[in-house]
Parts: sequence; structure tokens; C-alpha cells
Amino acid sequence: MEKWPDLREILQGIPWVVVGGVATRAYMPERKTMDMDILVHAKDGAEVMERLQSAGFKIVSPLAVPGFLTRSPKGIELDVIFGKGVWVREALAKPNVDPANYPTISLPYLVLMKLKANRGKDVGDMSTMLGLASPEERNQVRRVVAKYSPEDLADVESLIFLGEKELELPPPERHKKRTTRRKTRG
Repeated sequence: MEKWPDLREILQGIPWVVVGGVATRAYMPERKTMDMDILVHAKDGAEVMERLQSAGFKIVSPLAVPGFLTRSPKGIELDVIFGKGVWVREALAKPNVDPANYPTISLPYLVLMKLKANRGKDVGDMSTMLGLASPEERNQVRRVVAKYSPEDLADVESLIFLGEKELELPPPERHKKRTTRRKTRG
């Protein structure tokens, strides 16, 4: 398991969750990613940035979405995303926990974020996570997407189908030909 900055003490008392590639490890085998992303509510953004800077993080640049790219004292990149809206409050209020015990965005909201990002690696992540998800977890995803992004419901069903297919075992070979070498006398 990759070692990421432990922000629990630095951000104590502020709701935050790990999102992005690092968050996927709560729902599928960990994959390589170059940075760690966290989501905080926009109203807490200034306080989060102040605490990170006090802990030695450097602000590198603004992100394409509201928030900042920072670098930890050990040189690890951390994207701090400032979210708004009801779904952000819900996601921050109901975190999951990943294998390293970090507060992690729950699967329905992670899928919602990845649907909006709509990058190739996000599609791959979603199909794998949804393929591994239980029927109840899939229903939770459906409910959240129906509430906040109903136009994406058909895509969720396609991703579930792809995830299930991805996990199927290949059919057994029924007529495996055996080749044997015969010795010739000569």
C-alpha cells in the first residue's frame, strides 16, 4: 500500500475525505497514482490551506476546479478540492474508511465525482469498483446518481455491466488438444 501524507491530525475537526485514485483503494485493488486528492467544503477551504501551510505544505498552483495543488514537506503532491452543494455536505458527513484508516469518500459520491470528471482512467475505475460492489452498494450508487445526476443513470448501468464482464472467468477450454511427440526409430 502506497504511503500518503497523514492529514488526520492536521485537519482534525474539519470534515474532509480522500477522493480520486487514492480513494479507489477502498473499493478495488490499489492502482498507481501520482498524487493524493482530498475534498473539503468550500467554506472550510481557507482554514484547510492555512493548516496545511502551517504543517509545511507549499501551495504550487490553483487547480482547474476550485482548490489548490500543494506539495507536502516530503514532496508528495496533494490536490485540495473545494466542493459546494448538498451532495458535498452529504459526502463529507458519511465517509468510509480505506485500508490505511483514512476518511474516504463513499462509493456513491466517488462514482458521482468520476462521472463528472469523465476521463478514461475514471471510466476504468468505475467499472472495476461497480463490478466488485455488492448489490446494495450498487443500489446506493443508483440512488445518489438519480438524485444529483439523473442524466448519467444509463452510464452507471453500462459501467455495472462492464464491471461484471471484467470479473467473469474465461470459459474452460473444452477440447484442449494435446500434442505429443512420437519418437521415431531410425
